[in-house]
Amino acid sequence: MTTPSDTVYASDQEKLAVAIGEALKGLAEGGIPIGAALFDEDGRLLGSGHNQRVQGDNPALHGETAAFLNAGRQKSYRKTTMVTTLSPCWYCSGLVRQFGIGRVVVGDTVNFFGGQDWLAENGTEVTTINDPELITIMGDFIRANPELWNEDIGEE
Repeated sequence: MTTPSDTVYASDQEKLAVAIGEALKGLAEGGIPIGAALFDEDGRLLGSGHNQRVQGDNPALHGETAAFLNAGRQKSYRKTTMVTTLSPCWYCSGLVRQFGIGRVVVGDTVNFFGGQDWLAENGTEVTTINDPELITIMGDFIRANPELWNEDIGEE
């Protein structure tokens, strides 16, 4: 978990690096390698986190929800950016819509494509990077852990 800082992350790639760091923490802990980070409009990190469904035995603690929780309360989320290593599932897409997060940056849509089109259709700015490192990390994880992956995305 990374907490708020005064460091300014200017580019989407710099922001994505924070989320990748979280994903790698999750993988090292034996969990699903999905990380996320929430930034304010100036590029300052509000909070970050990673999927902890396995480590915390908590099906609700996805990467985006962990970042959101670690960011703490904000007056408004309209000018914030959620950066996530993997296309947000419907659950996390709902979080973005519920709180009006204005922008989402997605690191990988190759291994999973969640609700990002729905977000865009409803006014959220969505940017896709499709980082080769993330695509490899997630693809390798899915191939090595198909049952765990299916559990995470709600497939049987």
